[in-house]
Amino acid sequence: MTASLSVIDWLLDSDPAIRWQVLRDLLDAPDAEWQAERAKVETEGWGADLLSRQDADGQWAGGAFMPADYTEEKWRELGQAWTATCFSLQQLHEYGLDPASERAHRTVDLIGRNSRWDEGGQPFWEGEVEECINARTVTAGVYFCVDVSPIVRRLLGERQPDGGWNCERCNGSHRSSFHTTINVLEALLAYEQGGGGTPETRAARAAGEEYLLKRGLFRRLATGEPIDERYLKLLYPTRWRYDLLRALDYFRAASLATGTDRDPRLAEAIGHLRSRRSEDGTWPLDWTMKGPVWFEMEAAGKPSRWITLRALRVLRWWDASTVVGGVV
Repeated sequence: MTASLSVIDWLLDSDPAIRWQVLRDLLDAPDAEWQAERAKVETEGWGADLLSRQDADGQWAGGAFMPADYTEEKWRELGQAWTATCFSLQQLHEYGLDPASERAHRTVDLIGRNSRWDEGGQPFWEGEVEECINARTVTAGVYFCVDVSPIVRRLLGERQPDGGWNCERCNGSHRSSFHTTINVLEALLAYEQGGGGTPETRAARAAGEEYLLKRGLFRRLATGEPIDERYLKLLYPTRWRYDLLRALDYFRAASLATGTDRDPRLAEAIGHLRSRRSEDGTWPLDWTMKGPVWFEMEAAGKPSRWITLRALRVLRWWDASTVVGGVV
């Protein structure tokens, strides 16, 4: 499958956060070209907007997980807020803020000195107690060159018997969650790509992948029925939530990072992704999560550059790869 020129032009007529990934992942542009475009994230568009909202102490909204002034009443009325430090860092990582930039170094240092988790007052880069939060902290930490090895070791010890993870473990859960598992898989892959991989991290990641693959990325193991219809809906930003495209994008990244071939058990999910493509060659943003944000990037129900970029790079990888164990 090749993306039509008009769709590529549409993707390039956007924010630097989109453009540099189109250049790298869809057009195979030279490193210098896409890196020059990525550098604009700090000074233009969404990245610059988000950075302009940073507090003097390095945080966003005065808190690690929740804004400093966000009450339980506001949460019930408005939904979870997505403006605090952990979600802002996650977004800057996904935008592609250059981790070697002076602004990134200053941000990491200030957060390390000033940000404390709401749950227990732990320093930000030491992690919290929930696996989802800790996984995203690992992913951001690796990207921004922070040593997050202690959090990784904690995650390794929190795997469920069925192979994945669940942030409700502390409340007695003994079964994995798709949401938590995809967060941890992304974190472990980032840790390995950052040079910190061990036999233990690779074994844990393989077990987490198998947990998802055995279920076709969205089905119940016992009945084969879809676990949650929203897993089949296209969402961005995903925050902590799982969806089928997020999982496929992870398996693409893992395959390219490790040199492993695609697994035929992904075929049904790939077929669903193809079916969601609109006649104009784009994919829609099906929904967004409730709660305050710094700014809206795209509107639900409309063609989405974020979804289209991610879908195209997944299909490009799939169509160019070798299937393990059979032909799809």
